[in-house]
Amino acid sequence: QVQLVESGGGLVQAGGSLRLSCAASGRTFSSYTMGWFRQAPVKEREFVAAISGSGDRTIYSDSMSGRFTISRDDANDTVYLQMNSLKPEDTAVYFCASAATPWVLPRNEKGYDYWGQGTQVTVSS
Repeated sequence: QVQLVESGGGLVQAGGSLRLSCAASGRTFSSYTMGWFRQAPVKEREFVAAISGSGDRTIYSDSMSGRFTISRDDANDTVYLQMNSLKPEDTAVYFCASAATPWVLPRNEKGYDYWGQGTQVTVSS
C-alpha cells in the first residue's frame, strides 16, 4: 500500500523559510513524478510544484517560482519543498502527491493517484 507522510509544517513569520518533507513507501519511488499542492481555507486545492521521476525536470506555479524549490532524495524515498520568503498568503495545508508516471509533470490534481494527509503551514504578518 502506498503511503505518503508529510512533515515540516508550522508557524513562521513573513519572510521566513520552511522545508517540507514527504516520505513515501509502497512503490518504487524513483519511478514516479512527485508533486506538491496546497489548499487554503475556503479555497480550492492548487498546484505548487512537481518533479519528474528522474529528478531532472521541475515545474512550478508562477506565483511560487523563485521562492519555492522542489527536490527529491531517492535513496531515502523523500521529496522536499524548500519555501523561502514566505508570505501570509502562503498559509495553507500542503499536500504531497505521487503521479502515475515518471515522465509527465501534471499541474492538475487529477494526474496524481496517491496523496498524503497534509501538513499545515501558517505564515504570520
